[in-house]
Amino acid sequence: MPSIQAVVTFAHLGGFLLGGGFAIAADAATIRAARGIEPRRRRQLAYIRGVHRVVLIGLGVTLVIGLLMLAADLEALAASPIFWVKIALVMLLLANGGVIARTESVLRGGTAEADRYWGRMRSAALRSFVLWFAAVLAGTLLVNVGQ
Repeated sequence: MPSIQAVVTFAHLGGFLLGGGFAIAADAATIRAARGIEPRRRRQLAYIRGVHRVVLIGLGVTLVIGLLMLAADLEALAASPIFWVKIALVMLLLANGGVIARTESVLRGGTAEADRYWGRMRSAALRSFVLWFAAVLAGTLLVNVGQ
Protein backbone atom coordinates (compact mmCIF):
# COMPACT_ATOMS: atom_id res chain seq x y z
CA MET A 1 0.00 0.00 0.00
CA PRO A 2 2.92 2.43 -0.36
CA SER A 3 1.25 4.00 -3.40
CA ILE A 4 -1.90 4.80 -1.39
CA GLN A 5 0.21 6.22 1.40
CA ALA A 6 2.08 8.39 -1.12
CA VAL A 7 -1.18 9.72 -2.60
CA VAL A 8 -2.60 10.48 0.85
CA THR A 9 0.59 12.24 1.93
CA PHE A 10 0.67 14.21 -1.33
CA ALA A 11 -2.95 15.33 -0.87
CA HIS A 12 -2.21 16.40 2.72
CA LEU A 13 0.88 18.36 1.73
CA GLY A 14 -0.68 19.63 -1.49
CA GLY A 15 -3.65 21.12 0.35
CA PHE A 16 -1.31 22.80 2.80
CA LEU A 17 0.87 24.09 -0.04
CA LEU A 18 -2.16 25.46 -1.87
CA GLY A 19 -3.55 27.27 1.17
CA GLY A 20 -0.20 28.32 2.54
CA GLY A 21 1.19 29.47 -0.79
CA PHE A 22 -1.73 31.78 -1.45
CA ALA A 23 -1.82 32.96 2.17
CA ILE A 24 1.90 33.76 2.33
CA ALA A 25 1.73 35.68 -0.96
CA ALA A 26 -1.27 37.63 0.35
CA ASP A 27 0.48 38.20 3.70
CA ALA A 28 3.55 39.67 2.01
CA ALA A 29 1.41 41.99 -0.12
CA THR A 30 -0.68 42.98 2.91
CA ILE A 31 2.41 43.89 4.92
CA ARG A 32 3.50 46.20 2.07
CA ALA A 33 0.00 47.63 1.50
CA ALA A 34 -0.47 48.44 5.18
CA ARG A 35 2.11 51.19 4.80
CA GLY A 36 0.85 52.25 1.38
CA ILE A 37 -1.64 54.77 0.10
CA GLU A 38 -5.38 54.26 -0.15
CA PRO A 39 -5.69 52.95 -3.74
CA ARG A 40 -3.09 50.26 -3.02
CA ARG A 41 -4.86 49.36 0.20
CA ARG A 42 -8.22 49.01 -1.58
CA ARG A 43 -6.72 46.70 -4.21
CA GLN A 44 -5.16 44.60 -1.47
CA LEU A 45 -8.50 44.24 0.34
CA ALA A 46 -10.08 42.93 -2.87
CA TYR A 47 -7.17 40.52 -3.31
CA ILE A 48 -7.44 39.26 0.28
CA ARG A 49 -11.14 38.65 -0.14
CA GLY A 50 -10.49 36.51 -3.22
CA VAL A 51 -7.66 34.57 -1.59
CA HIS A 52 -9.69 33.47 1.45
CA ARG A 53 -11.62 30.86 -0.52
CA VAL A 54 -8.48 29.24 -1.96
CA VAL A 55 -6.81 29.18 1.47
CA LEU A 56 -9.88 27.58 3.04
CA ILE A 57 -10.10 24.98 0.26
CA GLY A 58 -6.44 24.09 0.82
CA LEU A 59 -6.92 23.85 4.56
CA GLY A 60 -10.11 21.84 4.07
CA VAL A 61 -8.30 19.25 1.94
CA THR A 62 -5.50 19.15 4.51
CA LEU A 63 -7.99 18.69 7.35
CA VAL A 64 -9.91 15.85 5.69
CA ILE A 65 -6.74 14.00 4.71
CA GLY A 66 -5.20 14.73 8.12
CA LEU A 67 -8.20 13.12 9.82
CA LEU A 68 -7.74 10.02 7.65
CA MET A 69 -4.05 9.93 8.57
CA LEU A 70 -4.94 10.34 12.24
CA ALA A 71 -7.45 7.48 12.06
CA ALA A 72 -4.78 5.24 10.50
CA ASP A 73 -2.34 5.86 13.36
CA LEU A 74 -4.52 7.13 16.20
CA GLU A 75 -2.64 5.59 19.10
CA ALA A 76 0.77 6.92 18.17
CA LEU A 77 -0.38 10.37 17.04
CA ALA A 78 -2.68 10.99 20.00
CA ALA A 79 0.27 10.36 22.33
CA SER A 80 2.62 12.67 20.40
CA PRO A 81 3.32 16.15 21.82
CA ILE A 82 4.58 17.22 18.39
CA PHE A 83 1.25 16.24 16.84
CA TRP A 84 -0.64 18.38 19.34
CA VAL A 85 1.70 21.33 18.73
CA LYS A 86 0.97 20.99 15.01
CA ILE A 87 -2.78 20.90 15.67
CA ALA A 88 -2.49 23.97 17.93
CA LEU A 89 -0.59 25.84 15.21
CA VAL A 90 -3.25 25.01 12.62
CA MET A 91 -5.96 26.18 15.05
CA LEU A 92 -4.04 29.42 15.56
CA LEU A 93 -3.83 29.79 11.77
CA LEU A 94 -7.60 29.44 11.50
CA ALA A 95 -8.23 31.91 14.31
CA ASN A 96 -5.78 34.38 12.78
CA GLY A 97 -7.50 33.93 9.42
CA GLY A 98 -10.72 34.92 11.15
CA VAL A 99 -9.05 38.09 12.44
CA ILE A 100 -7.86 38.88 8.90
CA ALA A 101 -11.35 38.28 7.46
CA ARG A 102 -13.08 40.44 10.09
CA THR A 103 -10.51 43.22 9.76
CA GLU A 104 -10.77 43.12 5.97
CA SER A 105 -14.55 43.44 6.27
CA VAL A 106 -14.28 46.48 8.56
CA LEU A 107 -11.76 48.15 6.27
CA ARG A 108 -13.82 47.43 3.17
CA GLY A 109 -16.84 49.01 4.86
CA GLY A 110 -14.86 52.15 5.64
CA THR A 111 -13.78 53.34 9.05
CA ALA A 112 -12.43 56.54 10.53
CA GLU A 113 -9.76 54.42 12.23
CA ALA A 114 -8.36 52.94 9.01
CA ASP A 115 -4.71 53.29 10.07
CA ARG A 116 -5.37 51.40 13.30
CA TYR A 117 -7.16 48.60 11.44
CA TRP A 118 -4.39 48.46 8.85
CA GLY A 119 -1.98 48.06 11.77
CA ARG A 120 -4.09 45.14 12.97
CA MET A 121 -4.12 43.70 9.45
CA ARG A 122 -0.33 44.01 9.19
CA SER A 123 0.14 42.27 12.55
CA ALA A 124 -2.22 39.47 11.54
CA ALA A 125 -0.36 39.04 8.23
CA LEU A 126 2.95 38.79 10.10
CA ARG A 127 1.46 36.22 12.49
CA SER A 128 0.07 34.26 9.56
CA PHE A 129 3.44 34.20 7.83
CA VAL A 130 5.13 32.84 10.97
CA LEU A 131 2.36 30.34 11.75
CA TRP A 132 2.44 28.76 8.27
CA PHE A 133 6.15 28.09 8.58
CA ALA A 134 5.83 26.91 12.18
CA ALA A 135 3.12 24.42 11.16
CA VAL A 136 5.35 23.08 8.37
CA LEU A 137 8.20 22.74 10.88
CA ALA A 138 5.93 20.84 13.30
CA GLY A 139 4.82 18.51 10.50
CA THR A 140 8.41 17.93 9.47
CA LEU A 141 9.41 17.16 13.05
CA LEU A 142 6.46 14.82 13.41
CA VAL A 143 7.54 12.78 10.41
CA ASN A 144 11.31 12.89 10.98
CA VAL A 145 11.78 12.96 14.75
CA GLY A 146 8.95 10.59 15.45
CA GLN A 147 5.86 10.63 17.50
